[in-house]
Amino acid sequence: MEYITEISINEAVLHILDNNSDEPILNEFKLDINEELYNYLDKHINKCLRDEELRYAQFNKERNIVKDLSQEYLNGVNDIMEVSKELARQMFIIMRSKGNIPSCDLMVVSIVTEFGPMLCILKMDYIKNYMHTVDFVDDKIGINIVTQFTGLPASGQRLQKCAFIKVMKEENKFDLMVIDKVNKKDKNQEYGSNYFIGNFLGCTIVDNERDLTKSFINAAEKWTRASFDENADEQEKIRRKLKEHIKESDTLDIKEVSQSLFEENEEAQKSFVDYVKEQGVTENIGIDKQWIEKKLKRVRLKIDKDIDIYINEEAYNDISRFEVKRNGDGTINMVIKHISNYMEK
Repeated sequence: MEYITEISINEAVLHILDNNSDEPILNEFKLDINEELYNYLDKHINKCLRDEELRYAQFNKERNIVKDLSQEYLNGVNDIMEVSKELARQMFIIMRSKGNIPSCDLMVVSIVTEFGPMLCILKMDYIKNYMHTVDFVDDKIGINIVTQFTGLPASGQRLQKCAFIKVMKEENKFDLMVIDKVNKKDKNQEYGSNYFIGNFLGCTIVDNERDLTKSFINAAEKWTRASFDENADEQEKIRRKLKEHIKESDTLDIKEVSQSLFEENEEAQKSFVDYVKEQGVTENIGIDKQWIEKKLKRVRLKIDKDIDIYINEEAYNDISRFEVKRNGDGTINMVIKHISNYMEK
Protein backbone atom coordinates (compact mmCIF):
# COMPACT_ATOMS: atom_id res chain seq x y z
CA MET A 1 0.00 0.00 0.00
CA GLU A 2 1.13 3.56 -0.67
CA TYR A 3 1.62 5.09 2.76
CA ILE A 4 1.64 8.85 2.31
CA THR A 5 3.87 10.54 4.88
CA GLU A 6 4.65 13.88 3.26
CA ILE A 7 1.93 16.40 2.45
CA SER A 8 1.95 20.06 1.57
CA ILE A 9 -1.31 22.01 1.50
CA ASN A 10 -1.69 24.37 -1.46
CA GLU A 11 -5.19 25.81 -1.25
CA ALA A 12 -8.62 25.02 0.18
CA VAL A 13 -12.26 26.06 -0.10
CA LEU A 14 -15.11 25.49 2.35
CA HIS A 15 -18.82 25.29 1.47
CA ILE A 16 -21.87 24.89 3.74
CA LEU A 17 -24.33 22.07 3.03
CA ASP A 18 -27.23 22.51 5.46
CA ASN A 19 -30.30 20.30 5.10
CA ASN A 20 -32.42 23.14 6.49
CA SER A 21 -31.55 25.32 3.49
CA ASP A 22 -32.96 25.11 -0.01
CA GLU A 23 -29.58 25.70 -1.60
CA PRO A 24 -25.96 25.10 -0.61
CA ILE A 25 -24.12 28.16 0.71
CA LEU A 26 -21.19 28.45 -1.67
CA ASN A 27 -18.02 30.29 -0.80
CA GLU A 28 -16.72 32.89 -3.25
CA PHE A 29 -13.21 32.94 -1.79
CA LYS A 30 -10.45 30.50 -0.98
CA LEU A 31 -9.66 29.99 2.69
CA ASP A 32 -7.00 32.24 4.13
CA ILE A 33 -4.72 29.49 5.36
CA ASN A 34 -2.80 30.87 8.31
CA GLU A 35 -0.60 28.75 10.56
CA GLU A 36 -3.45 27.69 12.83
CA LEU A 37 -5.75 26.67 9.97
CA TYR A 38 -2.88 24.91 8.18
CA ASN A 39 -2.23 22.82 11.29
CA TYR A 40 -5.95 22.05 11.63
CA LEU A 41 -6.19 20.80 8.04
CA ASP A 42 -2.86 19.00 8.24
CA LYS A 43 -3.94 17.04 11.33
CA HIS A 44 -7.25 16.00 9.78
CA ILE A 45 -5.64 14.96 6.50
CA ASN A 46 -2.85 12.99 8.16
CA LYS A 47 -5.31 11.30 10.51
CA CYS A 48 -7.38 10.22 7.51
CA LEU A 49 -4.33 8.96 5.63
CA ARG A 50 -3.33 6.85 8.65
CA ASP A 51 -6.83 5.51 9.24
CA GLU A 52 -7.06 1.73 8.83
CA GLU A 53 -10.40 2.14 7.06
CA LEU A 54 -8.76 4.06 4.20
CA ARG A 55 -9.37 1.98 1.07
CA TYR A 56 -8.26 2.01 -2.57
CA ALA A 57 -10.91 2.66 -5.22
CA GLN A 58 -11.26 3.06 -8.97
CA PHE A 59 -13.68 5.39 -10.70
CA ASN A 60 -16.42 3.58 -12.59
CA LYS A 61 -16.29 3.78 -16.38
CA GLU A 62 -19.51 5.76 -16.65
CA ARG A 63 -19.28 9.53 -16.82
CA ASN A 64 -19.09 11.00 -13.33
CA ILE A 65 -19.03 14.63 -12.20
CA VAL A 66 -16.53 14.08 -9.38
CA LYS A 67 -14.16 12.17 -11.66
CA ASP A 68 -14.35 14.77 -14.42
CA LEU A 69 -14.01 17.80 -12.14
CA SER A 70 -11.14 16.39 -10.11
CA GLN A 71 -9.17 15.54 -13.24
CA GLU A 72 -9.84 19.00 -14.69
CA TYR A 73 -8.33 20.55 -11.58
CA LEU A 74 -5.39 18.14 -11.25
CA ASN A 75 -4.51 18.67 -14.92
CA GLY A 76 -4.68 22.47 -14.65
CA VAL A 77 -7.80 22.89 -16.79
CA ASN A 78 -10.03 24.34 -14.07
CA ASP A 79 -9.50 26.20 -10.78
CA ILE A 80 -10.38 25.05 -7.28
CA MET A 81 -13.16 27.62 -6.81
CA GLU A 82 -15.31 26.40 -9.69
CA VAL A 83 -14.47 22.74 -9.08
CA SER A 84 -15.28 22.89 -5.38
CA LYS A 85 -18.58 24.72 -6.01
CA GLU A 86 -19.76 22.06 -8.43
CA LEU A 87 -18.67 19.29 -6.06
CA ALA A 88 -20.67 20.97 -3.28
CA ARG A 89 -23.73 21.28 -5.52
CA GLN A 90 -23.50 17.62 -6.44
CA MET A 91 -23.23 16.53 -2.80
CA PHE A 92 -26.14 18.78 -1.81
CA ILE A 93 -28.37 17.28 -4.54
CA ILE A 94 -27.64 13.80 -3.20
CA MET A 95 -28.24 14.91 0.38
CA ARG A 96 -31.66 16.29 -0.52
CA SER A 97 -32.67 13.34 -2.69
CA LYS A 98 -31.59 10.59 -0.32
CA GLY A 99 -32.83 12.14 2.90
CA ASN A 100 -31.34 11.95 6.39
CA ILE A 101 -27.75 12.55 5.27
CA PRO A 102 -26.12 14.69 8.00
CA SER A 103 -25.55 18.37 7.28
CA CYS A 104 -21.91 19.28 6.91
CA ASP A 105 -19.26 21.66 5.67
CA LEU A 106 -17.61 20.32 2.53
CA MET A 107 -13.89 21.03 2.53
CA VAL A 108 -12.02 20.73 -0.78
CA VAL A 109 -8.24 20.82 -0.40
CA SER A 110 -5.38 20.70 -2.87
CA ILE A 111 -2.29 18.89 -1.59
CA VAL A 112 1.04 17.64 -2.91
CA THR A 113 2.46 14.34 -1.65
CA GLU A 114 5.54 12.22 -2.35
CA PHE A 115 3.32 10.36 -4.86
CA GLY A 116 2.18 13.49 -6.65
CA PRO A 117 -0.71 16.01 -6.38
CA MET A 118 -4.09 15.05 -4.95
CA LEU A 119 -7.48 16.68 -4.53
CA CYS A 120 -9.00 15.99 -1.11
CA ILE A 121 -12.72 16.05 -0.37
CA LEU A 122 -13.46 16.10 3.35
CA LYS A 123 -17.08 15.77 4.52
CA MET A 124 -17.01 17.48 7.90
CA ASP A 125 -20.23 16.50 9.65
CA TYR A 126 -21.45 18.88 12.32
CA ILE A 127 -20.99 17.97 15.96
CA LYS A 128 -23.02 19.03 18.97
CA ASN A 129 -21.46 21.84 20.96
CA TYR A 130 -22.65 23.55 24.12
CA MET A 131 -22.44 27.26 24.86
CA HIS A 132 -23.76 29.61 27.50
CA THR A 133 -26.22 32.43 26.92
CA VAL A 134 -26.58 35.52 29.08
CA ASP A 135 -30.00 37.19 29.40
CA PHE A 136 -31.18 40.12 31.45
CA VAL A 137 -34.53 39.61 33.15
CA ASP A 138 -35.83 42.45 35.34
CA ASP A 139 -32.30 43.80 35.66
CA LYS A 140 -31.06 40.38 36.78
CA ILE A 141 -28.57 38.21 34.94
CA GLY A 142 -29.76 34.78 33.80
CA ILE A 143 -27.25 32.28 32.41
CA ASN A 144 -28.33 29.16 30.51
CA ILE A 145 -26.70 26.45 28.41
CA VAL A 146 -27.85 25.87 24.83
CA THR A 147 -26.78 23.37 22.17
CA GLN A 148 -25.39 24.16 18.74
CA PHE A 149 -25.14 21.74 15.83
CA THR A 150 -22.80 23.67 13.55
CA GLY A 151 -19.48 22.84 15.17
CA LEU A 152 -16.78 21.29 12.98
CA PRO A 153 -14.87 18.18 14.08
CA ALA A 154 -11.88 18.97 16.28
CA SER A 155 -8.47 18.07 14.89
CA GLY A 156 -8.32 15.04 17.18
CA GLN A 157 -11.58 13.56 15.87
CA ARG A 158 -11.83 11.16 12.95
CA LEU A 159 -13.83 12.05 9.85
CA GLN A 160 -16.44 9.59 8.66
CA LYS A 161 -16.13 10.25 4.93
CA CYS A 162 -13.37 11.64 2.74
CA ALA A 163 -11.59 11.03 -0.55
CA PHE A 164 -8.06 11.60 -1.88
CA ILE A 165 -8.11 11.72 -5.68
CA LYS A 166 -5.03 11.18 -7.86
CA VAL A 167 -4.19 12.14 -11.43
CA MET A 168 -5.66 9.30 -13.47
CA LYS A 169 -3.10 7.29 -15.48
CA GLU A 170 -3.31 3.93 -17.22
CA GLU A 171 -0.59 2.43 -15.04
CA ASN A 172 -2.30 3.39 -11.78
CA LYS A 173 -3.50 0.55 -9.55
CA PHE A 174 -6.14 2.89 -8.15
CA ASP A 175 -7.62 6.33 -8.81
CA LEU A 176 -8.45 7.45 -5.30
CA MET A 177 -8.35 6.53 -1.62
CA VAL A 178 -11.59 6.63 0.31
CA ILE A 179 -12.94 6.47 3.85
CA ASP A 180 -16.65 5.70 4.04
CA LYS A 181 -17.60 4.80 7.60
CA VAL A 182 -21.15 3.96 8.57
CA ASN A 183 -22.30 4.06 12.19
CA LYS A 184 -23.86 0.82 13.40
CA LYS A 185 -27.14 2.54 14.20
CA ASP A 186 -27.25 3.97 10.65
CA LYS A 187 -26.66 0.74 8.71
CA ASN A 188 -30.33 0.11 8.17
CA GLN A 189 -31.06 3.69 7.19
CA GLU A 190 -31.00 4.82 3.59
CA TYR A 191 -28.28 7.43 3.92
CA GLY A 192 -25.84 4.89 5.32
CA SER A 193 -26.18 2.50 2.40
CA ASN A 194 -23.45 3.68 0.03
CA TYR A 195 -24.31 7.21 -1.05
CA PHE A 196 -20.76 8.56 -0.67
CA ILE A 197 -18.95 5.90 -2.69
CA GLY A 198 -21.76 4.89 -5.01
CA ASN A 199 -23.73 8.08 -5.71
CA PHE A 200 -21.26 10.90 -5.08
CA LEU A 201 -17.83 9.55 -5.97
CA GLY A 202 -19.02 6.95 -8.48
CA CYS A 203 -16.25 4.49 -7.66
CA THR A 204 -15.68 0.88 -6.70
CA ILE A 205 -13.48 -0.34 -3.85
CA VAL A 206 -10.46 -2.44 -4.84
CA ASP A 207 -8.38 -4.53 -2.48
CA ASN A 208 -4.78 -3.63 -1.69
CA GLU A 209 -2.04 -5.48 0.17
CA ARG A 210 -3.19 -4.19 3.55
CA ASP A 211 -6.81 -5.22 2.93
CA LEU A 212 -5.75 -8.71 1.86
CA THR A 213 -3.35 -9.10 4.78
CA LYS A 214 -6.00 -7.99 7.28
CA SER A 215 -8.62 -10.25 5.71
CA PHE A 216 -6.30 -13.26 5.92
CA ILE A 217 -5.36 -12.62 9.55
CA ASN A 218 -8.99 -12.07 10.56
CA ALA A 219 -10.14 -15.20 8.73
CA ALA A 220 -7.35 -17.30 10.25
CA GLU A 221 -8.21 -16.03 13.74
CA LYS A 222 -11.93 -16.77 13.32
CA TRP A 223 -11.18 -20.28 12.05
CA THR A 224 -8.78 -20.93 14.94
CA ARG A 225 -11.32 -19.83 17.55
CA ALA A 226 -14.11 -21.93 16.03
CA SER A 227 -12.03 -25.05 15.39
CA PHE A 228 -10.23 -25.17 18.75
CA ASP A 229 -12.74 -23.44 21.00
CA GLU A 230 -11.66 -25.26 24.17
CA ASN A 231 -8.06 -25.98 23.23
CA ALA A 232 -5.84 -23.02 24.11
CA ASP A 233 -2.75 -25.15 23.46
CA GLU A 234 -3.54 -25.65 19.76
CA GLN A 235 -4.70 -22.06 19.40
CA GLU A 236 -1.39 -20.74 20.68
CA LYS A 237 0.64 -23.01 18.38
CA ILE A 238 -1.34 -21.93 15.31
CA ARG A 239 -1.10 -18.21 16.13
CA ARG A 240 2.64 -18.40 16.78
CA LYS A 241 3.32 -20.27 13.53
CA LEU A 242 1.14 -17.90 11.53
CA LYS A 243 3.05 -14.89 12.86
CA GLU A 244 6.33 -16.53 11.86
CA HIS A 245 5.08 -17.13 8.31
CA ILE A 246 3.75 -13.61 7.93
CA LYS A 247 6.89 -11.94 9.28
CA GLU A 248 9.26 -14.02 7.15
CA SER A 249 7.40 -13.84 3.84
CA ASP A 250 6.55 -11.14 1.32
CA THR A 251 3.81 -13.32 -0.18
CA LEU A 252 1.73 -16.18 1.19
CA ASP A 253 0.38 -19.28 -0.53
CA ILE A 254 -2.63 -20.28 1.58
CA LYS A 255 -2.24 -24.00 0.80
CA GLU A 256 1.44 -24.00 1.73
CA VAL A 257 0.70 -22.16 4.97
CA SER A 258 -2.02 -24.69 5.80
CA GLN A 259 0.30 -27.61 5.14
CA SER A 260 2.95 -26.08 7.40
CA LEU A 261 0.44 -25.43 10.19
CA PHE A 262 -1.21 -28.85 10.23
CA GLU A 263 1.40 -31.15 8.62
CA GLU A 264 -0.26 -34.61 8.44
CA ASN A 265 -3.76 -33.44 9.35
CA GLU A 266 -5.27 -33.20 5.87
CA GLU A 267 -8.77 -32.57 7.21
CA ALA A 268 -7.61 -29.47 9.11
CA GLN A 269 -5.61 -28.31 6.08
CA LYS A 270 -8.67 -28.48 3.82
CA SER A 271 -10.96 -26.89 6.41
CA PHE A 272 -8.56 -23.98 6.91
CA VAL A 273 -8.09 -23.31 3.18
CA ASP A 274 -11.82 -23.58 2.42
CA TYR A 275 -12.77 -21.23 5.25
CA VAL A 276 -10.19 -18.59 4.35
CA LYS A 277 -11.35 -18.64 0.71
CA GLU A 278 -14.99 -18.32 1.82
CA GLN A 279 -14.00 -15.10 3.57
CA GLY A 280 -12.90 -13.64 0.25
CA VAL A 281 -9.14 -14.19 0.60
CA THR A 282 -7.33 -15.20 -2.59
CA GLU A 283 -5.05 -18.23 -2.64
CA ASN A 284 -1.93 -16.09 -3.01
CA ILE A 285 -1.64 -12.74 -1.24
CA GLY A 286 1.01 -10.07 -0.97
CA ILE A 287 1.88 -9.12 2.59
CA ASP A 288 1.78 -5.49 3.69
CA LYS A 289 5.00 -5.56 5.71
CA GLN A 290 4.59 -2.06 7.12
CA TRP A 291 1.11 -2.82 8.47
CA ILE A 292 2.25 -6.18 9.85
CA GLU A 293 5.16 -4.58 11.68
CA LYS A 294 2.75 -2.19 13.36
CA LYS A 295 0.14 -4.90 14.00
CA LEU A 296 2.51 -7.37 15.64
CA LYS A 297 4.41 -4.79 17.67
CA ARG A 298 1.90 -5.23 20.49
CA VAL A 299 -0.06 -8.34 21.45
CA ARG A 300 -3.39 -8.21 23.25
CA LEU A 301 -4.52 -11.43 24.93
CA LYS A 302 -8.14 -11.81 26.01
CA ILE A 303 -8.11 -14.72 28.44
CA ASP A 304 -11.28 -16.57 29.51
CA LYS A 305 -13.35 -13.39 29.02
CA ASP A 306 -12.18 -11.72 32.22
CA ILE A 307 -8.42 -11.18 31.90
CA ASP A 308 -6.70 -8.77 29.49
CA ILE A 309 -2.95 -8.74 28.91
CA TYR A 310 -1.11 -6.22 26.72
CA ILE A 311 2.44 -7.20 25.91
CA ASN A 312 4.90 -6.04 23.26
CA GLU A 313 6.32 -8.48 20.73
CA GLU A 314 9.82 -8.52 22.21
CA ALA A 315 8.61 -9.47 25.69
CA TYR A 316 6.14 -12.03 24.28
CA ASN A 317 8.98 -13.90 22.56
CA ASP A 318 11.47 -13.55 25.44
CA ILE A 319 11.27 -16.77 27.44
CA SER A 320 13.06 -15.13 30.35
CA ARG A 321 10.12 -12.74 30.74
CA PHE A 322 7.07 -14.55 29.36
CA GLU A 323 6.49 -18.27 28.89
CA VAL A 324 3.65 -20.48 27.71
CA LYS A 325 3.59 -23.83 29.55
CA ARG A 326 1.52 -26.63 28.05
CA ASN A 327 -0.41 -28.82 30.48
CA GLY A 328 -1.07 -31.66 28.05
CA ASP A 329 -4.86 -31.46 28.31
CA GLY A 330 -5.46 -28.57 25.91
CA THR A 331 -4.98 -25.92 28.60
CA ILE A 332 -1.93 -23.73 29.02
CA ASN A 333 -0.34 -21.62 31.72
CA MET A 334 0.98 -18.17 30.85
CA VAL A 335 3.81 -17.18 33.13
CA ILE A 336 5.08 -13.62 33.55
CA LYS A 337 8.58 -13.82 35.02
CA HIS A 338 11.06 -11.76 37.03
CA ILE A 339 8.77 -8.79 37.74
CA SER A 340 10.71 -6.01 39.44
CA ASN A 341 8.11 -3.27 39.19
CA TYR A 342 4.45 -2.88 38.32
CA MET A 343 1.66 -0.32 38.65
CA GLU A 344 -2.03 -0.73 39.34
CA LYS A 345 -4.30 1.45 37.20
